[in-house]
Amino acid sequence: MDFAQFHVVFTDEPMTPRIVWLFSMVLGHSRLIWARFVMHQNLPTVLRCHIAAFEALGGAPREVLYDRMKTAVIGEGQSEGIVYNRALIDLARHYGFHPRACKPYRAKTKGKVEQPFRYIREDFFLARSFRNLDDLNAQLRHWLATVANPRKHAMTLRVVNEAFAEERPYLRPLPLAPFKSVLKLERRVSREGMVSVGGNTYSVPDATQSRTVEVHSLADEVRIFENGILIAAHPVLEGRKQRRIQPDHRPALVPQHRSRTRDDAIVVKPAGDTVLQRSLAFYDAVGSSNLRSIEIGYSPWRSSASSIVTRPFISLVRRERAKAILPQRSVSKL
Repeated sequence: MDFAQFHVVFTDEPMTPRIVWLFSMVLGHSRLIWARFVMHQNLPTVLRCHIAAFEALGGAPREVLYDRMKTAVIGEGQSEGIVYNRALIDLARHYGFHPRACKPYRAKTKGKVEQPFRYIREDFFLARSFRNLDDLNAQLRHWLATVANPRKHAMTLRVVNEAFAEERPYLRPLPLAPFKSVLKLERRVSREGMVSVGGNTYSVPDATQSRTVEVHSLADEVRIFENGILIAAHPVLEGRKQRRIQPDHRPALVPQHRSRTRDDAIVVKPAGDTVLQRSLAFYDAVGSSNLRSIEIGYSPWRSSASSIVTRPFISLVRRERAKAILPQRSVSKL
């Protein structure tokens, strides 16, 4: 398995270029491809992709070849050899596979997984548009199921799905219990009652008294403890700068930018700067200092815009009105 970097502009955010990473796992015999685009390459993401790939394949391979990424290989000692990440070792034990790091500066040792990146980039990624990350992965799944895996492989000269049907019985069966490796962290609770984990923030109940809590970061879940008692549990958010608020943590909170998940929790995504749209006549009046020409009934500061935007505007209006009135008062005194 390996990662590859892609640059994309989602149509939902046409002014924001983004970097996404393609996680790809290719089976050595059949050359079947399982892939998913993610926002980063951290350890929880690597573990989640492994779990999703094994579930989709219906089993785990006996050996997984890794590039020397930091989430897999910590280092190499003179006596103990390659030192793997402890969480990756726990994952390997749970699913029964053996991790193996490829030799440094030997690209040929991982050609089976490197070549599909170029194939995916040229045959799938280019000349397509995507609304967001979910749409990108939905189109990728459809392309893998209808184009990539049903094709005749150029090297093996066999249909990939047919070769996988022969390879699948040799995969190790999935364990009955889910993988629950825990990464324990200590985090401070913000003034808004949020805890930051992996670039995203998760809510804790308003009744939380401690300023410091213990966080258990699992592959698919974030658990928050106060004095050893579980006070919140959230599914892991993909991406960064997102806020997940449990409804019973904030009964009266109704944010403007939100989307509902299956458990009716509130996921607040970055909304960006809000810009009020006004007519050109309004700006002409401001530029000419003739604010009295604006209709009295038009009160932009009474709109639902944030006070951060409206207060500087009110100050501008007052200054311009003062400039327009002062000359008239000086004439009347003379």
